[in-house]
This record gives sequence, C-alpha cells and structure tokens, in this order.
Amino acid sequence: MAATQEDVKLLGIVGSPFVCRVKIALKLKGVQYKFLEQNLRNKSELLLKSNPVHKKVPVFIHNEKPIAESLVIVEYIDETWKNNPILPSDPYQRTLARFWSKFIDDKIVGAVLKSVFTVDEKEREKNVEETYEALQFLENELKDKKFFGGEEFGLVDIAAVFIAFWIPIFQEIAGLQLFTSEKFPILYKWSQEFLNHPLVQEVLPPRDPLFTFFKARYESLSASK
Repeated sequence: MAATQEDVKLLGIVGSPFVCRVKIALKLKGVQYKFLEQNLRNKSELLLKSNPVHKKVPVFIHNEKPIAESLVIVEYIDETWKNNPILPSDPYQRTLARFWSKFIDDKIVGAVLKSVFTVDEKEREKNVEETYEALQFLENELKDKKFFGGEEFGLVDIAAVFIAFWIPIFQEIAGLQLFTSEKFPILYKWSQEFLNHPLVQEVLPPRDPLFTFFKARYESLSASK
C-alpha cells in the first residue's frame, strides 16, 4: 500500500518535462501530494530555500526534507515507496537504467533545445545531427522491448517523456524532422505506447497551451535574427 498520510509536496510548473517525470513516478506509486505551482520569474521563498544551489524546479519535499533534480527525485520515490518498482532489482540492469536516463539529459535534452532555439544556422545543424545520433543509440537499445523497462515502464521511460511528448511539439514549431516514425520506427512505436498508457495520460500537461508558449518563444527568437 502506498503511503497517503505523509507530508508530500512538489514544487514545479505545469509545462516542464522534468516536473512531469516526478508526477509520473508519484502517480505510479499512488502517492498523494500537494502540487505548488511556481513562478520562475518571481521565485518563491520556499523554492529558494529548498533548492538554493540551482534555484530550479522540480523540488520534492517529503516530511520537510527537500530533494532537487528530477532523476534523483524519481529514485528517492522508488526507494521510499516500494510498490510498483521503477528501477530493476538486478544491480546491472539498475546501473544501465541510470546510465540511459542520464544519457537522455546529457545528450538529447540540450541538443534538441539548441536545434530549435538557436539563431546560428551552423550551431543548429550541429545539434540536429547530435540529436539524430543520440536517438539512434536509444533506438538500438530499445530493440524489441515494449518499454525500456520491459513489459512495464521504468526509469528510462519516465526520463524519456521529453522525447515522446516534448520533441514532437518542438519539431512542429521549428519545421524540423527530429523524431519521426520513418527515422526511428522502434522508438516512435515506444513513444505511442508510453503516451497512451492510462497512467501517463493522467499527468501529461495540455498540449495546446505548451505549443502556444513555445511557438511565441520561437517566433520571438526568429524575429531577433
């Protein structure tokens, strides 16, 4: 049984893929929590006190103990609430899951954002190529599995919500073909399975407001060329 009587808070913003990771983990575990929406232009005292190093969301507060960084938070949730495990029990498989989750943050998130929100054309092309290369590694890793976690989704799948939900928004805005069923058939099929999972659907942010927000940012950047 998941604990429901503890003091659990999540500081975040609705459109963040990193906050979404934590929401998926909490939903999977059946943990009740209070979501505290943050204004990143006027950061709250609670956010600054809870994450003085990075001053970013998400921040997870469990019984007044704050934890920052989405992948760290997801692991903490998995270790604290034992039902519906997110990481594999086998030490080697657990290590691989951590490796590929970090790979997504190190090799894909930044490259995608620079592919879309960079004015310099050469820099954009370089990051598009880096995105293709990194996605191909994940395509090869997934092979014939339903999810990275096997029959049920796990840490890598949760980390990769950025690929499944956010990349299609960004590429539509910028007119790019970063992630398509033609280029990455295995990974694309995985993304549809993951996004259509009932639990994931419950916590995904509404697409239209996100699209509008990022389109305005993209157009503002394009106008400044």
